[in-house]
Amino acid sequence: MQLSAKELAALLEGSIEGNPDVLVNRPGKIEEGQAGEITFLGNDKYEPFIYTTQASVVLVNKDFSPRQAIQATLIRVENVYAALAFLLDKFGAQTAARTAGEGISPQASIHPEAQIGQGVSIGPFAVVEAGASIGDGAKIGAQVFVGQGAAVGEESVLYPGVRILHDCRVGARCILHANAVVGSDGFGFAPQPDGTYKKIAQIGNVVIEDDVEIGAGTTIDRASLGSTILRKGVKLDNLIQVAHNVEIGENTVIAAQVGIAGSTKIGRNCRIAGQVGFIGHVTIADNTSIQAQSGVAQNVTESGTIICGYPAFAYRDYIRSHAVFKRLPELDKKIKQLEDKLK
Repeated sequence: MQLSAKELAALLEGSIEGNPDVLVNRPGKIEEGQAGEITFLGNDKYEPFIYTTQASVVLVNKDFSPRQAIQATLIRVENVYAALAFLLDKFGAQTAARTAGEGISPQASIHPEAQIGQGVSIGPFAVVEAGASIGDGAKIGAQVFVGQGAAVGEESVLYPGVRILHDCRVGARCILHANAVVGSDGFGFAPQPDGTYKKIAQIGNVVIEDDVEIGAGTTIDRASLGSTILRKGVKLDNLIQVAHNVEIGENTVIAAQVGIAGSTKIGRNCRIAGQVGFIGHVTIADNTSIQAQSGVAQNVTESGTIICGYPAFAYRDYIRSHAVFKRLPELDKKIKQLEDKLK
């Protein structure tokens, strides 16, 4: 996609300072900007770079006041981050289009009983099995597998190597990054008298509602019975494990390497940092924030709670406890000195 500064300003409802005919075809970082790129200044600490960047166009807020001459063309907007999000969405649409190319590859394997909507793109060596359905405008990358009876909603994007296993559901406008797996068996085994383990059949499915994004390498297990559910607007980072019968509430965001054990229920609008671990069968209230590397071993019942630590507890209490913990060697020495005096 190539646009002039004038065209960009019209899209963003901004005003131009500089050459309105300069062309850009990609976004870039302000500190590494090159000709043909559009970048932005949204944080004051990056202001020095606006005077040296080679980017062709820079988005700035309307009240930005430069301290010296700027080579790039400026587009002044009401909210630089909102304008940036709009532009990245435009450029991102082209990235999604490259995921599968245009149309259906002759190298794709599509069962005659699969339902394929209008304007669908399917890349080479993708497999769509019997009874599966692909919604209008969806983009299915190379080597994607969509199993029997599975469904992918309209305008969803599945990057190369994604697996949607049998009977699982992906809603509209979802994005699943490379090698995400939806519907693998839950980790269910029954111990036997001889010390072995017998596999428990996992006969449920996974239901992913609309506008969900799932990172590369993330695995979402099917339920043993019923459904593992990701509600509307959930955002998952890379390398997350979601176990069987977990439910994640609307608009909850979860960073990389989180592990969620079976039947955990996470509320709406929660924020969960990297490497958090949940034991099974806990319930997390809406609007909970959990700090990185915490171990969640009990229910969180009050909305808006912030927890930290292992096992995780109230964040402020954790900070106070940590301050004491660092002093333990010193305190231990003082206790021994007091014990000697008492003797």
